[in-house]
Amino acid sequence: MRALRRVVGIRAAAAVGVAALAVSGCAQFDAAMGKQEAVVAFAPGTSQATMMSVRAACAKIPGATAEAVPKDVNATSGAYSIRYRVDSASDADIARLSKCLSQFKSVRGVNIEQQDGS
Repeated sequence: MRALRRVVGIRAAAAVGVAALAVSGCAQFDAAMGKQEAVVAFAPGTSQATMMSVRAACAKIPGATAEAVPKDVNATSGAYSIRYRVDSASDADIARLSKCLSQFKSVRGVNIEQQDGS
């Protein structure tokens, strides 16, 4: 009887451990999935000034925050992809952002990506 209790106790502890790992794994997965950005694709040859005008024009969409331009980008010759953080954006917010961006003929599309680039 004592051996049976020990086996049951070990199995119960193992089950609790597996459940805890599964829950923490899901939480990490959910956190990673929540880090999204919208990357704007422009026509070849679009000037940085035009890109910045587009960025400013669509910067007030709820749930979409324009990311800061890196300081090491040259304003006249450096190419920088315009990106918006959309972690907390609803589908409607992303649709509004896409609609705003689509009114500019230099914009070719918007890609929603995980922050790590996938």
